[in-house]
Amino acid sequence: MSGNITLLENTLAAAKREGRAALIAYLPAGFPTVEGGIAAMRAVLDAGADILEVGLPHSDPVLDGPVIQTAADIALRSGTRIRDVLRTVREVHRASGKPVLVMTYWNPVSRYGIERFATELADAGGAGCILPDLPVQESARWREQAAAHGLATVFVAAPSTTNERLREITSACSGFVYAAALMGVTGTRESPGSSADTLVHRLRATTGLPICVGIGISTPAQATAVASYADGVIVGSALVAAILDASDADIGPEAARTLTTSLAGALRA
Repeated sequence: MSGNITLLENTLAAAKREGRAALIAYLPAGFPTVEGGIAAMRAVLDAGADILEVGLPHSDPVLDGPVIQTAADIALRSGTRIRDVLRTVREVHRASGKPVLVMTYWNPVSRYGIERFATELADAGGAGCILPDLPVQESARWREQAAAHGLATVFVAAPSTTNERLREITSACSGFVYAAALMGVTGTRESPGSSADTLVHRLRATTGLPICVGIGISTPAQATAVASYADGVIVGSALVAAILDASDADIGPEAARTLTTSLAGALRA
């Protein structure tokens, strides 16, 4: 079975035709439980998110700040495994019909088996992978399997990345390019800052792929500001925090839905 890279590409293109940035939501699988995570993901997609990133919980999430680390720890302590991540992708995509990617560090994929992971992700209806810690120079085996199975390969570019390195990153990407708005780990910020705008313009000089900006975006006003120059706006920590702050597990999906509704409304205004 082929994955859904074409659905991802078409979704980003449709948002562009509507004159807006796509809203990309991130939530980790298995948080607060596997079932609860699926419910929250379905809620954010129902509320207007165009694309979903499903986080594969990892014991050493070097890119993630304390909010997502807390969620990943909850998921791991409850026994979440790769099979649960793939089940989450399958059920959320089947329910929504929207593109679902997995955001994962490289070690779990390598240990699981590159071809096996690509095959099973495609079978689950996945659209691709975001791989924040896989060096482009070491990514040939993954990219070969991803291409063979209809999956996007998304790498992360940072504001400090040199122009030469940006060209290497974008030439290896498919689907879209993930532009980190800020240096450092994920989390909410008062402002994404001006470095994201500069980075997006630098990336556009190297690629025709859509450029989606994440890290530090948590409010409708911030999302609107980033949408003025980016093709997609990625929100993760704020959604995780909304679930963490909910008084009980049943309220978590609704808290995520409420925030997503406001973000999606801002981008469509």
